[in-house]
Order: sequence, then C-alpha cells, then structure tokens
Amino acid sequence: MNKPTLVIMAAGLGSRFGGCKQITPVDDRGHVIIDYSIYDALRAGFGRIVCVIKPEMEADFRAAIGDRIAQHAELVYAYQTLNRLPEGFAVPEGRVKPWGTAHAVLCAADAIEGDFAAINADDYYGPGAFRLACDFLTSPHDPCDHAMVGYRIENTLTENGYVSRGVCSVDESGMLRSIDERLRIEPREGGAAFTEDGENYTFIPAGTKVSMNLWAFNHGILDEMKRRFEQFLRTSAVENPLKAEFYLPSVPDALIREGRARVRVLETGERWYGVTYREDLDKVQTAMAEMRQNNVYPEKLW
Repeated sequence: MNKPTLVIMAAGLGSRFGGCKQITPVDDRGHVIIDYSIYDALRAGFGRIVCVIKPEMEADFRAAIGDRIAQHAELVYAYQTLNRLPEGFAVPEGRVKPWGTAHAVLCAADAIEGDFAAINADDYYGPGAFRLACDFLTSPHDPCDHAMVGYRIENTLTENGYVSRGVCSVDESGMLRSIDERLRIEPREGGAAFTEDGENYTFIPAGTKVSMNLWAFNHGILDEMKRRFEQFLRTSAVENPLKAEFYLPSVPDALIREGRARVRVLETGERWYGVTYREDLDKVQTAMAEMRQNNVYPEKLW
C-alpha cells in the first residue's frame, strides 16, 4: 500500500499574528511548527508532503524550511491564488481574502497521490494525532469513509484572544454527526464559550470534541470538493463576494447530512499549540523545549 500524502495548508495571511507566522521559529534550533508536524507525520508513516503556499512567499518558505525538509522527504509545492477558479468564474472586484481551506486543498489536488491528510501550517498537533490519521488511512475502510482527529476543546484554546474551531457533534459509536464552524471561541471556567455578535455567549463544556483541521480523506473526496466549490461560487460568494470562505469542514459535513459519507472521530488527548497571536510564541517555545527535554523530540529534528 502506498504511503498517504500529507497536505499542509500554509497560504494563510497570518493577519492576527502580525506576520508570516508559518516560518517563525519556535525553538533555538530555528525549527518552525511545520518542522514538528512533518517530523511527526514521517514517523507515523506518511510519504509525500505537499505544501500549499502563496507564490510570493515561496522564496522565504524554501529558505526557512523547504530546502531543509526536501533533504529528508519528498516535498512538493502547490500554489493557492485567488484566480485558481473553475472555468467560467472570475475573482470579484475588490476581493483580496483567500478562498478558504477547502480551496487550499483543491489547489493541491494535482499533487495528491492516493489517500491523504490535511493540516494547518501554524498548528501543532502532536505525534499521537498523526499516528491516528495514518493508521486510519492505511487500514481497510470503505471509500466513503473518512476521519477527523478530534481534540478536547479545553486543549485547543489560547489565553491571548479568541480562536476559530469546528465544534463537533459525535454519536455513541464515535462517528461525526455534524460540525459547526464557530469563529469566536474564548476560554471559560469548565470549558469555553462562543459568540456570534460579540455580546451574547454560548457555553461549550470541557470534553467537547473540536476539529483542528486534521482530516484523513479518501482521494475521491476531491471530486466532491470541486463540485461543491462551484456551488459555493454560485451562492455564498455571490452573497458575500469579499469575505465568503469555502471551509474544509463544510464538505464532509454536507456529505454526512446527505447520507453519502461517514466520518470517524479519532479522539486524542494531545494538546494543541499554535501561534494565532504573537503573544502565543512564548508558550509554544516553552512547550517545545519541555518536549525535547522529555525526549518526545531530539534536539535537532533533521
């Protein structure tokens, strides 16, 4: 069986962080979060690595990580641009915001070989999460079956502001019922809370499973993404041409609602680390140092 592909979505603007957070070192060796993700993925059994970037950041990306990783893994690039659209569609006037995470995966479609996982570039997922995803992809399963690594919400928050998470409803057998993208989640005693208007909050209890965009997909889902992206461009992008985004979770969520796919939630106790805000860097750097001291990682990854 071929090793699954890992798609890393690294074309985000990094607006809240205030810079190109994807290539900001998180330890004194100059490693960035993507280093740790790729290291964990290769150990888990992934093969080809596809990095989705903006063309204008390629030189910096190669210098910061790409050339180093390419010595140890098959690394290829895909480019997410606003004009990567199906025939017959055009970029709305004034649009500068990327089309979203599902569009990022579509931009990598030609480079994806076989079944694959997709992750964010600026999130630390933990070695156990990659093992869960790879084990699922390399085990026998129906072509309509996919998986998502589910984190406890309290393990995915930052005290420096709000975060966006896909809040999951999971049935008794561990299958995903639905996923709701919440764009403003903040820590609370005993869990978290989200708001839609900045004033009224809804509590989310500790233990609730959320998506950190670590998905394990059968290759066939790419055809569904292509079809649904065209639907998105005809509907949501017309209604909100400057800001509407085609979110990755929306595709498996729709397939579940239609009874055309099943998504297993692979529960993990791993703790998320990320640099959503510049103030998060100190905490991430401290966590990486502790894990190296505890032999989770060697001092030098490559």
